[in-house]
Amino acid sequence: MAVAVISEFNPFHNGHKYLLNKAKNTASEPVIAVMSGSFVQRGEVAICDKFARARAALQNGADLVLELPCVYSVATAARFAAAGTEIAQAFDCTRYLAFGCETDDINLLLSAANSDKNDEVRSIIKNEMKSGGYYPRALENAVRAVLGDKTADVLTAPNNVLAVEYLRNISPKIKPMPIKRIGAEHDSRVAKGSIASASHIRELLRRGEDAGAYMPTSTGEITYPENLERILLYKLRSMTADEIALLPDVGEGLENRIFTAASKYNSVKEIINEIKTKRYTHARIRRIMICALLGITEEMQNFPIDYVYVLGFTNEGAKLLKHCKKTVITSAASGMKLGGSTSRLLEKDIFATDIAALAYNTPKSRGLDFITPVAKEYSVRV
Repeated sequence: MAVAVISEFNPFHNGHKYLLNKAKNTASEPVIAVMSGSFVQRGEVAICDKFARARAALQNGADLVLELPCVYSVATAARFAAAGTEIAQAFDCTRYLAFGCETDDINLLLSAANSDKNDEVRSIIKNEMKSGGYYPRALENAVRAVLGDKTADVLTAPNNVLAVEYLRNISPKIKPMPIKRIGAEHDSRVAKGSIASASHIRELLRRGEDAGAYMPTSTGEITYPENLERILLYKLRSMTADEIALLPDVGEGLENRIFTAASKYNSVKEIINEIKTKRYTHARIRRIMICALLGITEEMQNFPIDYVYVLGFTNEGAKLLKHCKKTVITSAASGMKLGGSTSRLLEKDIFATDIAALAYNTPKSRGLDFITPVAKEYSVRV
């Protein structure tokens, strides 16, 4: 048996260690971590490479680390969660899904998760969207009107939003394990004890300040998103409006706004500020721009995931692989020979790592997926 966690570990910090250890101790089972690779859901390059983050996870509670295909790691919360849970559920041994959240009241989380089945909620959402509303905000407003403040308040917290999406996607055989966040809040710029938010840690690291008190393991070399700015501008300026329209989450003429802004402005920040409206949030625009950079289309975010790509395992984690119903890939080279949607998704993971390699102040070589061995650690009981 095993407990799964869907993660980004961007970077791996003490809060993540707490989550993994809590999940492992509660379930008394090994932990499968499904982790974003070289780019993350906020629409940004990961702060350090996926291999280092996988090893940090293995050293601090995880037993098996699998890559969430980058096509889905830069998707909406709904698609991110659906892909993550699909991989977690590919293992017959998965009996729990653990997730960090602002509330661990499972009844409130389930009420929010089931709200999309309420006809009155759906009617309000439909009307708000016709008026140019933003879906997450329209959902929150509809739930508040129909189900009350307590349920609606669940949808105002970032980790709760993902928790709700996980609950919508897991099968009845898997027991949800909400684990309340401790220490600093999501995106908080203030640490609490040894716990700081990932965004605060990234800021410290990129300013050259010491963040060691908040991480059990050093990140090593780190990326700087601004190092990708010119190639992103080049990519946007080389695309037609029709090509932009093929990107995920683009519609209702948004492609024209992006095309015009990319022609007019000389920085990513200016382009985002020009495009942003109450419907088109910063995060949504950043994800669209990263999809442009990586060549990820709407079509690709509907590809089936027929494999699991292994980044690392402990001796306990290695035993879990025999329970996987999908093709297990431990070598990028062998995975690329499989063809179909598997090779197309894996190709994007490899390309994403090659592009992320340019975000370091001293660029790394391409092809790291082909030369970096699967991380192996001894299991640690916590």
